[in-house]
Amino acid sequence: MKKLLTIMLVFAIISLSYAQKKEIREIEKALKDSNFADAKAAASSAEALIGSMDDKSKAKFYLLKAQALYANGAGTNAEIDDAITSLDNLKDLESKMGKLKYTQEANEMTTNMVNSFLTKANDAFTNKNYSAAAKRFEKVYRMSPKDTLYLYYAASSAVTEPDYETALDYYIQLKNMGYNGSEMNYYATNVETGEEENFADKTSRDLSVKAKLHKSPRDQRSPSKTAEIVKNIALIYVSQGDNEKALGAMADARKENPDDIGLLLSEANVYLKMGNREKFRELMEEATEKDPNNAELQYNLGVLAAEGGNSEAAIKYYENAVAINPNYVDAYTNIAVVILEGEAKIVEEMNGLGTSKADNIKYDELKEKRIEVYHSAIPYLEKALELKNTNIDAARTLMNIYSAIGEMDKFKAMKAKVESMQASANGN
Repeated sequence: MKKLLTIMLVFAIISLSYAQKKEIREIEKALKDSNFADAKAAASSAEALIGSMDDKSKAKFYLLKAQALYANGAGTNAEIDDAITSLDNLKDLESKMGKLKYTQEANEMTTNMVNSFLTKANDAFTNKNYSAAAKRFEKVYRMSPKDTLYLYYAASSAVTEPDYETALDYYIQLKNMGYNGSEMNYYATNVETGEEENFADKTSRDLSVKAKLHKSPRDQRSPSKTAEIVKNIALIYVSQGDNEKALGAMADARKENPDDIGLLLSEANVYLKMGNREKFRELMEEATEKDPNNAELQYNLGVLAAEGGNSEAAIKYYENAVAINPNYVDAYTNIAVVILEGEAKIVEEMNGLGTSKADNIKYDELKEKRIEVYHSAIPYLEKALELKNTNIDAARTLMNIYSAIGEMDKFKAMKAKVESMQASANGN
């Protein structure tokens, strides 16, 4: 009886082994004919037997299953996710076995998948299909986890969509892994064109300089993306009404990087989104103390002061901005806007006067004051138009001012300029 049981057990093991090999052969046969539907069905049947497979058979099965599910790129998102998992299982298994029979083939398949998805992701992003781009960049990252840049691209695509839930998931992953996206860039000036070019790596740059094709090499590290990542996490929390988490995310980042001006500005932006303009102003002023030569900071403080009705402070901040950056068009425009806002009070007072002799004298005084306002605004509008000759708002305002102060030659010239701008805008 004992001998009979042993024979039956051996027979059962042989039968099971035969069934395993038969299912694996079925997958291989279907894949050879590019019949992915049958290959997937065979893989599903074989998976039921995986618990009794030896490691060698398991490794082969994982590779075949991945090929069946990927279907040369035609698999669904869920199937491709399973294919990636299957390849990971294969690599882990053979690493433990110490025998890499199928790992090289799996790596080649992974490389092909990465290249395919990277092309599709870039195409989707170019065509503004940000949802598809996010999913594809994320798959590229999953297939090549060392390339964390692609998870950053996935997050950026998702937030542009906007798909805030997905973006938040990706951004939190980036934050938790300490990703900052900073990298060294290698520049040199092309001897023939005189233009500075960015090289893929230091070696190729140095070789080109040595060959005298380029000169003036320099290395520059790109800015960290930490502030952007934390800011977007916080802003997504704000959009979800979770202000505590938003401020918590910013506080954690600021604590680790107290001198990071980018994080300080991001926190200010979060408070602005929350409607806390006073805290926004405080943080912006703190930022200007840390970075006094930042024209944009001065400009933003000017905007804030103008919105708060403090014209004198607004003009001071805008003037600070143009002192730092003489080509800051918006600052010149906004100085003119603040100056011209004073006209409304003058006109209101003029309209409230009567017809007495005293009122007539007062009216003439106010009229002169109004003309002074116009003259004060003109230089800033002219500078804004000089720096940006398509600035139709500045041109219209100048046209109206020239008319109001009686400078008809300038009025006619500006009127012609405005008409030309309108024609260009209409494609005429």
